[in-house]
Amino acid sequence: MPNQETNYRVADQVATITLSRPDKLNAWTAIMAREVRAAMEEAEHDENVRVIVLTGAGRGFCAGADMSLLSTVAEKGLDEARRAQGMQPTSGSGEGARGNFQKKYSYFPAVTKPVIAAINGPVVGLGLVIALYCDIRFASDAARFSTAFAQRGLIAEYGTAWMLPRLIGHSNALDLLFTARMIDAPEALRMGLVNQVLPRETFMESVQRYAGDLASNVSPRSLRVIKRQVYDAMFQTLAEAFDISEQEMLASLKCEDFREGVAHFIEKRPPVFTGK
Repeated sequence: MPNQETNYRVADQVATITLSRPDKLNAWTAIMAREVRAAMEEAEHDENVRVIVLTGAGRGFCAGADMSLLSTVAEKGLDEARRAQGMQPTSGSGEGARGNFQKKYSYFPAVTKPVIAAINGPVVGLGLVIALYCDIRFASDAARFSTAFAQRGLIAEYGTAWMLPRLIGHSNALDLLFTARMIDAPEALRMGLVNQVLPRETFMESVQRYAGDLASNVSPRSLRVIKRQVYDAMFQTLAEAFDISEQEMLASLKCEDFREGVAHFIEKRPPVFTGK
């Protein structure tokens, strides 16, 4: 069955998942949630994919939860909204991943490949939650950001109160959550909410170039292990993270990608990593 609200394509070892409700600024629905989850799993298991990019069609990234769903919840209650939308309780994926990364929407860190949010325009509410769980965030200079929750009588959803302070600090997180104010891309960059701000005219080309560089020039095995190290370290002491890094270093010295990493440097040629 073809996708209804997302597009999925693979080119040059980069999978691009595009939220595709441009007339609604890609407002999030239960269908979209299922399709994004399925696309992430497809990219995870495709050996031809080394990097994943998540973006939005048209002029927005994601305007948050679809207002028709919120209206149904407000008028008829959560159970009726779930029935109307065909919503099912979901948990995260990621075999062997921490339980923290097997929750609804928090499963992105359990995907072993880098996930890049290409924030091409406004990102609000639940859309911002989705972007927070990506590994790296690039913003177009047309992007705008808001938590929106407090202005809807809601709270910091889906682990935002845990994730957002770790990215931008305690005070900045409370500012954005309390006020629900809209900030522009330069302010998001100053806070550390995004990694780079790029011109809208060449935005996706720049993001794809970055993703392509990851796919071509670094070891997929290294990316996989480093991603797990960084997210696991959120729950470890320094001593634990240090000991694990020593174990992982010894394992890496025995792998094919280490030998290729040395060889291509000495031979002054592009690398041919296998991920093994």
